[in-house]
Amino acid sequence: MENISETFTPAHPNQIGIKEGMGYMLGDAGNLFVLTYVSSYLKLFFTDVLKLSAERVANLFLFTRLWDAVNDPLWGAIVAKRPPSKDGKFRPYLKWVALPLGLSELLCFFNVGRFTSNTGLLLLFGYVTYIAFGMLYTGMNVPFGSLASVITDDPEGRTLLSTFRSIGGGIGGAAPLLLAPMVIYTKQTDAAGARVDVVNAKGMFLFAVVMAALSVVFYLACYKTTRERVKSEADPKVDIKKTYAAMFKSRPFIVLAITGILISGQLQFSSLNQYLYKNYFTNTGLSVVGTIAQYLPMAVMIPVTPKLVKRFGKKELSGFGSMFSAAAAIATYLIRPRPDQPWIFLALLFVIGFGYSFVSITNWAVVADVIDYQEYITHEKSESAIYAVYTFCRKLGQTAADYGGLTLLGKAGYTDKMANLGFVPGVSEGILKICTLIPAVTYTLIFLLYRFGYPLTKERLEPVYAYVRQTNAASEEE
Repeated sequence: MENISETFTPAHPNQIGIKEGMGYMLGDAGNLFVLTYVSSYLKLFFTDVLKLSAERVANLFLFTRLWDAVNDPLWGAIVAKRPPSKDGKFRPYLKWVALPLGLSELLCFFNVGRFTSNTGLLLLFGYVTYIAFGMLYTGMNVPFGSLASVITDDPEGRTLLSTFRSIGGGIGGAAPLLLAPMVIYTKQTDAAGARVDVVNAKGMFLFAVVMAALSVVFYLACYKTTRERVKSEADPKVDIKKTYAAMFKSRPFIVLAITGILISGQLQFSSLNQYLYKNYFTNTGLSVVGTIAQYLPMAVMIPVTPKLVKRFGKKELSGFGSMFSAAAAIATYLIRPRPDQPWIFLALLFVIGFGYSFVSITNWAVVADVIDYQEYITHEKSESAIYAVYTFCRKLGQTAADYGGLTLLGKAGYTDKMANLGFVPGVSEGILKICTLIPAVTYTLIFLLYRFGYPLTKERLEPVYAYVRQTNAASEEE
């Protein structure tokens, strides 16, 4: 007779279910409602509504993101050193930062140009509002991201949370990209008598109101439906310098940081496709189709990815998927679809989205793995510090994408006069080249890093999981 003890595996003590995964999902939807709208359309608001030059906007993004070099580690230290309350260590931020963050997003899209045309004042307003948004977003995102590591230490639960976070990110990210074009553009006749799409300032602000309201509601719902199961220190003794020094001696963290720069940078860079649709394909409606091409593959792969992760591992799956993204991105640059061939661009965008879906769905579980690995080698918990640096790396990628993309856009010949134009020979072809070359390079680097750089294979993570589980169990008994 078969020995029951050999076949029965007890449930993990911190096992979670679908309900909590959905609760965590709501938090990232709240994140992406405001972040995606700001990331995708704020530069368009600055260039086409406030009539600021692409070069000035590039400098604005560069300066405000450089401030994050101070802001993000600072938030990491604040969150790390704050003792847990009755609501936990990280959940309270969902309640207290939600409304200020939503209001800061509204101010970013407030058309101060109605009251002044002074470039200096317009820039000052842009700097202040965008810096405020960035600081508050970090104040929400660092504890929210760290929350996953204390909801559960079960590897399968971590994958579940990462999967649901991807769903939430898909909902929050797709909503602005799918719906905003219906609200923020209006038709206008240009000098040549052609009907072109132009940005509507009132529509941009009204849509900002909707995104802000949804984000607040979703943050509060996340707060209500999650629980911190893994014990946090009552009086955390954190040596921030030591913690940061250990990170940059860790190969898994270094690769995570670099891929974070590239992944976030590429997502941010893709917002330049708004100019491509408007001034090359001369059809802003393609923005909706492009969003579907980007998110539909992820929606299809979400149900099967956890099973694939369990069988093959996160590193292995991400390397496989990013190979498809790299190949399709290179093909897009080599083919360079004509203005009357948007279907070629969108088809290749779908293939890129299919490959990237594996990276996106597993990304936050990979972050949790690196956090566990750091605890394994240093014997110290450093969730918020690691997450804060990773957040900064993602913002660094966004900075490079915004500054580089807008600078290249200016060099291609894009000026505020093109806000009311469609296809412009020379300039429009330059926009296409920019929007296809950079993704080809970026996705190729992501593939190489996952395939050859990231060391935490499925097998190498087994002792890490065992150590963390034992440590947490011992902590609970104290």
